[in-house]
Amino acid sequence: MLEFTARFATAAEIDQWDTLVTANPNGGNLLQSAAFAAVKKNYGWNTQFIAFQGPGYTSYNLVLEKDFPLLGKLWYLIKGPDVPTVEDIPAMMQALRVFNRKAKLNVFAVKIEPDVVDSEEARAVLVSAGLVKSADLQPNDHTALLDISPEPNQLLRNLHSRGRNAVRRALREEVEVVRMEPTESTMRSMYELMVGTITAKSTSKARDFAYYRQFWSEFCSRDQGRFYFVYEDGVPSVGAFVINYGIKATYKDGGSLQQRKQYGDSHLVQWVAINDMLELGAREYDFCGTPPSARLKDPTHPHHGLGLFKTSFTKTVTDFVGCYDLVLSPLRYKLFTSFAERVFRQLYTRRTGQQFY
Repeated sequence: MLEFTARFATAAEIDQWDTLVTANPNGGNLLQSAAFAAVKKNYGWNTQFIAFQGPGYTSYNLVLEKDFPLLGKLWYLIKGPDVPTVEDIPAMMQALRVFNRKAKLNVFAVKIEPDVVDSEEARAVLVSAGLVKSADLQPNDHTALLDISPEPNQLLRNLHSRGRNAVRRALREEVEVVRMEPTESTMRSMYELMVGTITAKSTSKARDFAYYRQFWSEFCSRDQGRFYFVYEDGVPSVGAFVINYGIKATYKDGGSLQQRKQYGDSHLVQWVAINDMLELGAREYDFCGTPPSARLKDPTHPHHGLGLFKTSFTKTVTDFVGCYDLVLSPLRYKLFTSFAERVFRQLYTRRTGQQFY
């Protein structure tokens, strides 16, 4: 049987955190990054940096931590643990149990969210490890992934015909994509485009501008994020923020004016970003959020429109297993899931106006 140990990362490891995370077996995830950790520290979470050591590799993972009165600590291994195969997760969970007990961490439950493709077999492995399925938290637990490793001409041919035709038409009509500096003006314009799109096409609500300004600034300051705009009649009409993190690139944020004249402008933004990310070393492009594959054609799904756009580049939707809970204290976990989580979420949102997770 596989054996892992869990420990806190050393100061030296934290100093080179992004290098270690992007060297993880599955390439890491931007939500495990130093930039994201810096953001969440200002939005209700403590951050811990954890290393799982096992046969053949060490996996470095960011932990978001909340301390609840009387209950203790909740850990959230956001987009982790990073593993080459789901079969390694039971041994990692046992390592967490031992670590929590020996180090007296007072953690009553651990949410995990591995980038493991969903299947009956994967779910069976997780359940066998004593994990309990919980509500999914991240938009890209279902997402469109594009292999961007082919050379550009072949990559363009590999796109879904809808996306390929839109890119080619925008190129013929000389639509211009502008790479923007991460200034306050750029960020304000990006935010306005996002809010306008969310208001028009979704029932959800955007986080406030201060959150996005810090988020974008943290990634840009590490040379891990880029803004792309298209202008129409002198004003921004399409905007995108794309993150390069190791071999993975992610279309994290986007927005557009609802009435536009330039056909294919939003597709060309993605095409320019994809080629930039390829030059920066990315081999996979995550369009960051679609309906589940089983509901891709369901017009009642809140992400239906986004799904249509994103699958115009790649037909395939990848479903990950989503969130599971490792229960370390059954009584405290029951209290948390029965009522405490709901109460704390409501109080936090009422007090801060921010999302809890």
